[in-house]
Amino acid sequence: MAKKKLNKGSSGQNRAASDSFMDKYRQKDGVQETASGLLYRVIEEGDGMTPTEADSVEVNQRIQLVGGKVIGDTYKEGMPDEFSMKEAIPGIREGLQLMQEGARYEFVVPPDLAWGKKGVGNKIGPNAVLIFDLRLMKVRF
Repeated sequence: MAKKKLNKGSSGQNRAASDSFMDKYRQKDGVQETASGLLYRVIEEGDGMTPTEADSVEVNQRIQLVGGKVIGDTYKEGMPDEFSMKEAIPGIREGLQLMQEGARYEFVVPPDLAWGKKGVGNKIGPNAVLIFDLRLMKVRF
C-alpha cells in the first residue's frame, strides 16, 4: 500500500491563501503595517530594553500557519527560545526591534519576510504566511 503524499499546497495556491488572510487581518482593530509589509498588533506593551540586530533575545513564541496548525509553541513547552537576532527570519528580526522587554505582540509575517517560495521541509509550505504570538522576555548583548 502506497503512502499518502503530504500536500502542502502549490506555491500559487499558498500565495493566494496568504494574500487573502493578510487582507482580512489588516481589517482587525489595532493592526499596524510596516513599510516592508509586516503586520502586527500589540497585545501587551513592555518597558525594558529594545534589541538591535547585534543582540540575542530570549522569547516565548507560538508559531502558526494560516489554517491554524501550530508548528512551534514555547509557551506550552515551558522553555523559551534563545537566538541571535541575525538568525531570525527577516520579519521577526524587524518585529523584535519594535518591542521592549516584557512586550507581547502578534505578528503576521508575509512569505517574503519568512521562508518565501521555498518553504521549509514538511512544516512550512511555499509562500506561507506565519503567525507569531511572541513575548520578548530578555535582550542579551
